[in-house]
Amino acid sequence: MILFGESLNVMSKKIGAAFKERNAKPIQEEALEQKEKGMDYIDINLGPAKKDGKELMPWVCQVVQEVVPDLPLLLDTSNIEAIEEGLKVLKPCAKPHIINSIMAVPARYEKMLPIAAKYDADFIALMWGPDGLPRDENERAALCVELIQAANDAGIANERIWVDGIVTPVNIQQAQAVSLLNFQMMLEDMAPGCMSTCGLSNISNGPPVHLRPIINTTYMIMLGRYGMKSVISDPLDTNLTDVAKGRRQDLVDAVYQAMDDPAMSLDGLSKEQADYVKTVRIIVGHSLFSDSYLEI
Repeated sequence: MILFGESLNVMSKKIGAAFKERNAKPIQEEALEQKEKGMDYIDINLGPAKKDGKELMPWVCQVVQEVVPDLPLLLDTSNIEAIEEGLKVLKPCAKPHIINSIMAVPARYEKMLPIAAKYDADFIALMWGPDGLPRDENERAALCVELIQAANDAGIANERIWVDGIVTPVNIQQAQAVSLLNFQMMLEDMAPGCMSTCGLSNISNGPPVHLRPIINTTYMIMLGRYGMKSVISDPLDTNLTDVAKGRRQDLVDAVYQAMDDPAMSLDGLSKEQADYVKTVRIIVGHSLFSDSYLEI
């Protein structure tokens, strides 16, 4: 599993202040730590960046590339001009840099696809349409076909596209968690050559802090079984990184078994493995979510 580090984010108090003050030190320390923690790409998330995004994005890109020139970057902001200004200054890496993201909304993709093509960038195709979040996997599929066709027409091959079907919180939208799994199963046949990704931590947005790592990791394993190629993840979650890099096959096996049989016996499993099985049951809707589900 390819990992996009999510922590260079304007929502972080420390990083947000560094962006505002143009203080390179905390940004470079974070970038170096993400590399040390095993991240394959670094996501630079400026948020809306309406006021100074055109100046801020290229500055951050240059600051990051000073210390990790070998890691490709994701440029993450809703400010289209800021995206282009960042792409202008990026030095090439072994792998293309990525625009994060282009929504399946004509008013957005008609402006942004030519930018991706011009700067030879990959892009994340976000399955957010004119009516917002798709209701199910079929609506995701329709948006996916539309956006990929538009990208192909702009000269962008499927291999440069990372499809993001959108992750939603499991504690309030269990059906959407299953819908994304179903969409992921469809993707390879529907969009051959496309990569895939997701904002993984959205699945646990809302549950107590102590539950977030196990929910995130379980869902990553489930998506990976159906072909998910990458996730935007927390670099500090070392267990998730270990699983993503193939160092915890015992947990992967437990999750796969639970996917095949949500009612499987917990006998013979370690406490840790049993907790992952219980989490699968929550995600697929076999059990109702509660903040105490691991204690039941």
